[in-house]
Amino acid sequence: MKLELIGITVLWTFLYGYLIVASIDFGAGFFSYYSRWTGQQHVISKVIDRYLSPVWEVTNVFLVFFFVGIVGFFPDTAYYYGTALLIPGGIALLLLSIRGSFYAFANYGVRKSNIYMLLYGMTGLFIPASLSTVLTISEGGFIEKKGDQIHFLPWKLFTSPYSWSVVLLAIVSVLFISASFLTFYASRANDKKAQKVLRQYALSWSGPTILSSFFVFVSLSQHNMQHFENMVGLAWVFLLSLAAFLGAIYLIWKQKALGWAFILVMFQFAFAFYGYGISHMPYLLYPYVTVQSALTESVMGWALVMAFIAGLFLLIPSLYLLMRLFLFNASYVQGKK
Repeated sequence: MKLELIGITVLWTFLYGYLIVASIDFGAGFFSYYSRWTGQQHVISKVIDRYLSPVWEVTNVFLVFFFVGIVGFFPDTAYYYGTALLIPGGIALLLLSIRGSFYAFANYGVRKSNIYMLLYGMTGLFIPASLSTVLTISEGGFIEKKGDQIHFLPWKLFTSPYSWSVVLLAIVSVLFISASFLTFYASRANDKKAQKVLRQYALSWSGPTILSSFFVFVSLSQHNMQHFENMVGLAWVFLLSLAAFLGAIYLIWKQKALGWAFILVMFQFAFAFYGYGISHMPYLLYPYVTVQSALTESVMGWALVMAFIAGLFLLIPSLYLLMRLFLFNASYVQGKK
């Protein structure tokens, strides 16, 4: 396999890991605020807090790996995306800082503050919305090159139907992934009341997830026909994603094998995410940057590959240990520790 394919595969895997882990975190934050607003906080807050306490500090590790890696493997991306991501990237960093401060001061009474809880809940929606602009910009049409100058066209981004369809998909996917996992987590805790509420959340956000995915397909066909045709050529991958989604919804509806239901949700997004990535190849930014044109020198590239693979071998055991000690430890999940 060529260096550029190895590099982008490793980076895409890190980004997929962030998609799943961060979605659970962001959605949990929103549900925490929403349950307070609807008077159901006493039902689900314990389950959410037990999940977030040991996990929130490692969530952004995947994102850091991805951004460091994308600039290391493909330096041209910093040149082209630098200006375009100045505003959405700055917003995302600000929101991540607000979210981090909430966790840092969680034991000092901020959970009792309505304003802090509102900010905490809203960041769970606005962070994925702002980060999703990276995928939108990559489709082309929002950056213009004149000579050696790169010009970002923000008015096109804010008036593009495709841009807003991606933002919508990012938000509802976060809520669906999070609710699916938390339903399983509540069942592990034998908390039937919390499981009932979270199951309703999962089923409620399943429909918008599929509808928004359809809107993305339709709007992409109007925005970037080349990429859309590539996705049609990989239709079987997206059909597998749909089949995994239907299987997950069936299990959640029947309240059976909720762990397998969440695994199917992971497969649903894995098929869709990797299908999108493969169909996007070889472009990192239409029509200016490809994985071949932007690739760093060979020696540096292979050094990065080895470093990132080593990072994966360190990260995966750490996550396994975290899950073994906290997330899937029956005594911890049930609040006995």
